Amino acid sequence: MSPARIGGARSNVLLRPEASFDLAERLRARQATLGEAYAFISGLYFRGKLAYAEAFAVPPEGLPPALVIVPGLGLVPPNTIVDTEQLRRIGDVSIEENNHAYRDPLLRDAQRLEQNAGPACHYLLLGSIATKKYSEPLLNAFGDRLLFPLEFIGRGDMSRGGLMLRRASSGEELSYASLRGAILKGPRPPKLEPLRKAAPPLRAS
Repeated sequence: MSPARIGGARSNVLLRPEASFDLAERLRARQATLGEAYAFISGLYFRGKLAYAEAFAVPPEGLPPALVIVPGLGLVPPNTIVDTEQLRRIGDVSIEENNHAYRDPLLRDAQRLEQNAGPACHYLLLGSIATKKYSEPLLNAFGDRLLFPLEFIGRGDMSRGGLMLRRASSGEELSYASLRGAILKGPRPPKLEPLRKAAPPLRAS
């Protein structure tokens, strides 16, 4: 999963020393996970990734079902405990394919994952597919077995997040293709249908 961007408005709210809501307080006390923090910062997009991975990942025995690209750290399970200072340090690492502080840990962990998972494993990139900052190091490690959801083509981040939440709820997987050599641009798909809220239960009078 691609990371949330630290440095924007939502991350600034979360990292304020005076922030008094639950997640901020737990983050300062080192009682919050990376997934929780990124889901707050990125909102719908990262929540969709977490839900989709939980619904459909089938990892080899002994390996985590999902990993997050974390600048400066490589590939990290979303249930890893983090704190405010760690998030600030992560935010200081520029996500550029030629930045060794970002690229080297990512490539190291991807190659280690490839060795442990074996040649039958396929990997699904839940993140931006049109930029080399994620795809290039991962293709270097996984080759043709790095896949992406075809339904991501033409969609923005929020649309992808909403789509993944819907598919996680319905149990219907997206369609996958190898990222290597794929055509990653296409027309914008129709807007997603609004999520319908369940009707409240009837009460006996």
